Amino acid sequence: MSAIRASGIYMEYGDQIVLEDINIEIASGAFVSVVGPSGCGKSTFLRMVLGQERPTRGTLTLDGDPLPGEPGPDRGVVFQRYSVFPHLTVAQNVLAAYEFDASPLLGKLFGARRRAAMDKAMHLVESVGLGPHAQKYPSALSGGQQQRLAIAQALAKEPKVLLLDEPFGALDPGTRAQMHALLKPLWREHGMTVIMVTHDLKEAFSLGTRVIAFDKTRIDPQAPGRYGARITYDLDLDPRSPVPVLGFSRPLDPVTIAQEKARSVA
Repeated sequence: MSAIRASGIYMEYGDQIVLEDINIEIASGAFVSVVGPSGCGKSTFLRMVLGQERPTRGTLTLDGDPLPGEPGPDRGVVFQRYSVFPHLTVAQNVLAAYEFDASPLLGKLFGARRRAAMDKAMHLVESVGLGPHAQKYPSALSGGQQQRLAIAQALAKEPKVLLLDEPFGALDPGTRAQMHALLKPLWREHGMTVIMVTHDLKEAFSLGTRVIAFDKTRIDPQAPGRYGARITYDLDLDPRSPVPVLGFSRPLDPVTIAQEKARSVA
């Protein structure tokens, strides 16, 4: 399970209120796209779920338990800039997650334990399409390949929640489409809850099962930081939901389709 709940969340920096009264429940296994103008607190919300920052007020829980005040293995993250180790090969980058977990002091495994960890690392490397590049260093990879490696790193610890902070913003349209085709099967296979911050509305609607928009509903020209952003739109894009929106509808069953064909022929 990986359900997230935010109740009465405020985030303030001195006199500036960034987020104001955020209340949301994210079901386990959902793919939530977060959109909104620059500076509205999208990445701040993501950092709070990651544990990098703590809300000024309110509660944030994962499966009913308060989120720890620091990042943990139950939450993976992929940033826009490629966060990989430049001195390690592709396979070694993913292997490092297993080595640091099993041997926190040395960060190294030996013998049968290392071979078993390497087998798991190679399985992930191949699942993101980097099998032929396993022995290359990040400097020899394209931007899209480095982002594939970052995703493999984030999945190595089998997190409950995967956080994506504009992960494809620096990629060209063709490479971005490839990353979309990669991410959706991985999300379904691992059953994670995914929260993705993006400025690309097409990306938000094509990948997400739910789109949340942050924006300021009140602005004081004399005190720009007086009010924070709230959730202004919460759109459920899952066609299986009780109330589909934006033209989404339940697919017709075979009987209905057959009836429609017969009627059109008549």
